[in-house]
Amino acid sequence: MIDRIQAMRTFVRIVDTNSFTKAAQSLDMPRASATTIMQNLEALLGTALLVRTTRRLSLTPEGAAYYERCAQILADIDDAEASVRQTPGGITGRLRVEMPGLIANAVVLPELDDFHVRYPQIDLAIGVSLRNVDLVGEGVDCSIQLGELPDSGLAARRLGVLEHVTCASPAYLARHGAPASLDELAQHPVVNFLSPRSGRPLEFDFEVDGSATKVKVDGFVHVSDDIAYLTCGLQGLGLVQPPRLAAQPYLDSGALVEVLPQWKPLPTPVSIAYVKTRQASPRVRVFVDWLAGLFEGAGPMNRDLSRVQQLLNGMQPA
Repeated sequence: MIDRIQAMRTFVRIVDTNSFTKAAQSLDMPRASATTIMQNLEALLGTALLVRTTRRLSLTPEGAAYYERCAQILADIDDAEASVRQTPGGITGRLRVEMPGLIANAVVLPELDDFHVRYPQIDLAIGVSLRNVDLVGEGVDCSIQLGELPDSGLAARRLGVLEHVTCASPAYLARHGAPASLDELAQHPVVNFLSPRSGRPLEFDFEVDGSATKVKVDGFVHVSDDIAYLTCGLQGLGLVQPPRLAAQPYLDSGALVEVLPQWKPLPTPVSIAYVKTRQASPRVRVFVDWLAGLFEGAGPMNRDLSRVQQLLNGMQPA
């Protein structure tokens, strides 16, 4: 007798990942089991759901219709199970989340005990990195992402923004002096931060007279980690534009000094993304709501998001 719920979950995961192998890995089963389950499901339904070639998978018309129904049924099952529990803390299961190190260490982890008290039966698996995450292929439930989200088929909720600050160490300023204008930035070495999406160095950006302006900068060191970026700035290797949340303790102590304070760097949007082809699970919903509450109380991230979007849309080169 075929387990129809398991078969539906396997079918939906195969479609989402476009791979029997990835689907089996995310469901913690052998690939052969995923293949057998699909064969039995198609035999039960009396129709083909997938067209398999050597390069890709595609849905038959019947498979496309069945996929939509299965995705909704599975979401309804998760909701039904959550609704009969006596308290919100009764929501159970593992929640896999990816987030940047700065957000993890400065915002989420210090308050994580509060989430555990509210939802003691949720088992959190937190990955910390700036890398691009394949939510479906890696079986990740949601990820906190910085910057404008690409059109990736994901649903997202805006949490807030990270304010940045242009700064340098006293040792750097003693050697090079402080730039007095944006035009002088081209004469100053910076620490290059590599975009996790493109791999290219990010330009410095500023809000100038209500408009966003990019300034092309360069330096001899390139890093792709936010902690390494801040460390390079502290060591005097160049000007940096770290999030104020990370830099503020060093600004307070004098280990970093703000420069060009009359031109504020453009803030970075912070969002949480999850797969939009299915209704968010109760675990994802309560975690997203909890995160939104954290960000509402975080001063350096509490800015008018509509204004930030206008600035991003109007970005101009210097």
